[in-house]
Amino acid sequence: MNASNDFEIRRYDFNKNLFNEFQNLHYAKDLWPIVYVLSDGKVKEAYVGETTDVFARMNSHLSSDAKNKLTCVHLINSEKFNKSATLDIESNLIKYISGDGQYKLINGNIGLANHNYYQKKTVYWDIFISIWNKLRAEGVTKHSIEYIDNSDLFKYSPFKSLSNEQRWGLLVIIKNLLANVFKTVIVKGGAGTGKTILAIFLFKLMNSDLEDFNFKEFGDDETEFIQLIKDLKARYPNPKMALVIPMSSFRNTLKKVFKNIKGLSPNMVIGPAEIANNIYDIVVVDESHRLRRRVNLGAYFGSFDKACEKLYIDKYTCSELDWVSMQSKNAILFYDENQSIKPSDAKKEDFDKLISKGTTKIEYLKSQLRVKGGNDYVEYINKLLDCKLVSIGKAFNTKDYEFVLFDSCEEMVREIKIRNEESGLSRLIAGYSWEWVSKHDKNKFDIRIDNIELMWNSDNDDWINSANSINEVGCIHTTQGYDLNYAGIIFGNEITYDKIKDEIVILKENYFDINGKNSLLFSPSGF
Repeated sequence: MNASNDFEIRRYDFNKNLFNEFQNLHYAKDLWPIVYVLSDGKVKEAYVGETTDVFARMNSHLSSDAKNKLTCVHLINSEKFNKSATLDIESNLIKYISGDGQYKLINGNIGLANHNYYQKKTVYWDIFISIWNKLRAEGVTKHSIEYIDNSDLFKYSPFKSLSNEQRWGLLVIIKNLLANVFKTVIVKGGAGTGKTILAIFLFKLMNSDLEDFNFKEFGDDETEFIQLIKDLKARYPNPKMALVIPMSSFRNTLKKVFKNIKGLSPNMVIGPAEIANNIYDIVVVDESHRLRRRVNLGAYFGSFDKACEKLYIDKYTCSELDWVSMQSKNAILFYDENQSIKPSDAKKEDFDKLISKGTTKIEYLKSQLRVKGGNDYVEYINKLLDCKLVSIGKAFNTKDYEFVLFDSCEEMVREIKIRNEESGLSRLIAGYSWEWVSKHDKNKFDIRIDNIELMWNSDNDDWINSANSINEVGCIHTTQGYDLNYAGIIFGNEITYDKIKDEIVILKENYFDINGKNSLLFSPSGF
């Protein structure tokens, strides 16, 4: 079956004259479910919707100050459309047009369809792909679905449907912001549990107009949720918010994402030192385990000390976690103590002290969203590295994930490059087990294993998406927080195994990150 024959797309000028043209369209006259895209090439904004009463819906949009500046409407109709199908196609168009980056969407991010229905995967996904390709041919969309799937704009889009667990976490945060009982909410979750998506989702939610939310998808049992959102918008009509990202590379990536989302601004994404400049209604800290204290800060010592001076706080005893508490009326911290990787990171005891306060609430995210192997795979790897695989009692097995051990670096490099050609976003990653000699001499290689010569990442800012990243090796500092399709992990000479103790041992003498192993506090004369 050719899905391109199952629908048609009609273009109209978005003005009062289109109602006369609708008289000749039986899908409009007979109240068929229709999907539509409003857009304007000058303001580069768009709105995606679906309706069974296109006359009433277009009339409503023409009366809206936010939408009547749009100039074009594409109606998508089909004899195969039903209400479930149009809700699903509308949801997919919202997600992919947002990730496409050609238009900023006016839509709010509540009410996206995420349910199963008859022939959703066997018929309607193919129809959606054909719709997307036709919109590309007409210039409404720009990139392929495959390209968008690998883009940061899509991966960190606030238009993703939340998992049940993320939705529960969102409810906890909303209720706390309304009740004002807890000053701090700490959301604990391991790598890949959807913490960043939830943070960005909250920002979009707080900075969208109520009329742009798609409440029609909610059932009667979700009336409380709708009311909570309305109460939240009334309580914080124009909130001063900041998303604090401790890692500069990831921070720059999210600034680019915020730049392409209607209602959000790159200025909302800040580094920890910037928080000293303002008091915020709401501060969200992603990867809060990477907030720092005054240890091994290198060039950052000056900024750290200036922030402490601004806040009248002892620079030798405080951490950036204290800054967040001081400068926020409400703080939401996404935290995973197992991802703290440097001596300069704020101490676990600092978080424990905050958690023990009566003004702090704890929430958990446990479901694995990033790794297709799921929680079972994560447990398997944790047991493997803890040398406790015997206690599992069975081998890990799944059809959804590939886990391969290589005894040839040359073979792994070749395989990663093949996967990058096939799927994109496939990279080599290693611990700091080789000196960074190419930093000072671009003609020298850093890593030599058998017949393979490799260089460390030449770009610290968004290295994963840089032009030559497939030919380089990224360290953990350039990859933490990012998603990959395939990762080739090189274990160096800093990691070994003690057969007698049955444990993995780290050899510090073979680890070359000075800031990673030096844990002495610097005195004023020490830098």
